Amino acid sequence: MDRNALKNQANVVIIGGGFGGLYTAQDLKNASVQVTLVDKRNFHLFQPLLYQVATGVLSPADISSPLRLVLRQHKNTKVLLDHAIDLDPEKKEVILDNHEPIPYDILVLATGVSHHYFGNDHWEPLAPGLKTIEDAIEIRRRIFMAFEAAEKETDPVKRQAWLTFVIVGGGPTGVEMAGAIAEIAHGALAGDFRSVDPKEAKILLIEGLDRVLPPYPPELSAKAADDLRHLGVTVQTQSMVTDINDHVVTVRQGEQIKQITSRTILWAAGVKASRMGKVLAERTGVALDRAGRVVVEPDLSIPGYSDIFVIGDLANFPHQGERPLPGIAPVAMQQAAYVAKLIKKRLQGESLPSFVYDDYGNMAVIGQNKAVVNLGFAKFSGFLAWFIWVWAHIYYLIEFDNKLVVMIQWGWNYFTRGRGARLITGVGEGKRKVKPQEMPQESTETPTPITR
Repeated sequence: MDRNALKNQANVVIIGGGFGGLYTAQDLKNASVQVTLVDKRNFHLFQPLLYQVATGVLSPADISSPLRLVLRQHKNTKVLLDHAIDLDPEKKEVILDNHEPIPYDILVLATGVSHHYFGNDHWEPLAPGLKTIEDAIEIRRRIFMAFEAAEKETDPVKRQAWLTFVIVGGGPTGVEMAGAIAEIAHGALAGDFRSVDPKEAKILLIEGLDRVLPPYPPELSAKAADDLRHLGVTVQTQSMVTDINDHVVTVRQGEQIKQITSRTILWAAGVKASRMGKVLAERTGVALDRAGRVVVEPDLSIPGYSDIFVIGDLANFPHQGERPLPGIAPVAMQQAAYVAKLIKKRLQGESLPSFVYDDYGNMAVIGQNKAVVNLGFAKFSGFLAWFIWVWAHIYYLIEFDNKLVVMIQWGWNYFTRGRGARLITGVGEGKRKVKPQEMPQESTETPTPITR
């Protein structure tokens, strides 16, 4: 297609290169539109496997794909590395941080979510969450530095603090992290130290509700809890974290208050919408939910602005079932496909019925050969569920070389129980840490689903 011929065609601006944004751009490859994809990062991150970077199984490049490389063959698509800071819906312009405003005929917002500390943002330096590559590298540093520090510590009380790992939040991310750390302590590091036994590590998973994996059927939640305990994880349900201060976690369980001393505290308890939700509400008056997500119409647009679509984790879609759709990758991908198809239909003067999400099930991994899968009509656990989890994640990695590298790495780790990417890098304690910019990616904090 002649690039000059695109100048007079509709401008579709997509903010965010996560699952929602990238898949929208991909589905518009052959459409008669000019697509501009804006992201603060130059890569798409496969977030469902981010915890494996944080625990030394994979390297960052294994689960990341450069946006320009993915969209290289899309001659109607331009990628801008920039930060969307505002928008003018009357002028139909997006305001960027380091670029002149860009006009749009159709705007797609897919900027995802970030960590939510429920009013306790001062906990973040003490208990980092897992949403970006920087988060994963910092968590990896803290996990493996804890064992190194314990090797040198002669005071048994201080040593135990280094060997105590607390994960706050019993959703899929928390369960995956707890299981992975347990496998590190009881398997990957076996025989690597001389003064300390990694098996002495205590891994505590704290969940406020009455069971881990609350969105799953009770029998799968129970199976996941049993698998975690078998790996050496202490599961504490109906427990609320009330304070995190100076490497001490204060937990309330019923009427009891307990303090846990830990040098490694990780946060997996909640997410909030990116700031673009608030910007959109200020500029258009659209309603937000308590997490800051944008309440969208049945066609994923916003009231009064049929040219603005919100998809992925940033969207609250309340039109299907008793609850809004979960913030998971397949929801974002299906919404992206719908919006792209709707844009094509509009160019032809047509429309589409309301968006409907096809739920093919969800799954969570606990450890090697341990996972749970809910297909709705059938439920699996153990090796079969783990194999389905492995296949699904390999299948949906973006590039072929990523799939090949991850398959080889997983195969090697399966037989050797090693974690070859357990490098200690990043900024240590007591040094200034530059906080990474918020990353417009989709969240997978709710169950990792099965997609088609």
